[in-house]
Amino acid sequence: MNSDQMTLFLRVAATGNLSRTAMETGISQSAFSRRISALEKELHTRLFHRSGRGVRLTQSGERLEKYAIQVSALLDTATREMSESLRQGPSSIIIAAPPTIARLIFGTLGKTLKRDYPGIRVHFKEGLGGDIQEWLGTGEIDAAVVYLPPHHPSLKVDLLIRDSMHFVAPMSFGPIGDSFPVERLADVPLVMPTWPNGLRILADTLMASHSRTLNVSMECDASVGITKQLVMEGCGCTILSMASVQDEVMRGLLQAAPLAHPDVYRDVAIVTPKNRPPILKLRQIIETVREVIFALVKNGLWGNATIVR
Repeated sequence: MNSDQMTLFLRVAATGNLSRTAMETGISQSAFSRRISALEKELHTRLFHRSGRGVRLTQSGERLEKYAIQVSALLDTATREMSESLRQGPSSIIIAAPPTIARLIFGTLGKTLKRDYPGIRVHFKEGLGGDIQEWLGTGEIDAAVVYLPPHHPSLKVDLLIRDSMHFVAPMSFGPIGDSFPVERLADVPLVMPTWPNGLRILADTLMASHSRTLNVSMECDASVGITKQLVMEGCGCTILSMASVQDEVMRGLLQAAPLAHPDVYRDVAIVTPKNRPPILKLRQIIETVREVIFALVKNGLWGNATIVR
């Protein structure tokens, strides 16, 4: 006995006519009669008295009708609640980002998610690239907005924007021009993170392509804010995205110029783990993240990043 049989049974009980119910459901009368007979055979009882004027419930049919009504109501409730749940999105979501990206997106993204999914519980985490990859691997987070790591075979990647890298110097450094040649990084003392930070890997790779090495005067694995403070104090220069330093540049505390010959950039993507079951409506959440980031770029709030189509 299944829900389809219960539905057919209730429709016959309501109409009292097999041929009319068969017509309404688009099932041939002979097939419809076979289904009712099969149900009666399974339950070892007659459910309907049949006559030339139609059918009416037997005592057994009346007892079954009570259960069938309860089953139908329960199925309707389950369908309605599941539909409402799908419209509302997931009950919770954990999203991570490195500090530079977190500062740019978390405020606007949190506001947008609460507006579009009022019942959602949002949890934001901030961490460095290596931490975020570990969290994705262990299932501690559901998604992350990151500078794309060099190797990501275990991640699903949704590429969003291209963020150009800038040479950043204290005001005391002197004029740096409209662009800064990559090969000159070997001649300038730099404040840089250690391996395997993605920015350090990028910088070392660039220097290797010019058969030169970075001139690292100080290493800093703290926040971007600390790196900027060290540069402002004259401890060296650094490499960052314009979005990371645009406030300090506008206030005259730092100066920045895009790295050139060739142009240097890092890709920003939404990443999710491949080895986890899909989260209900995660694609809708990712689409919301995408829209928030695109709006920031279009409004000039993400340095001079460009959208990747």
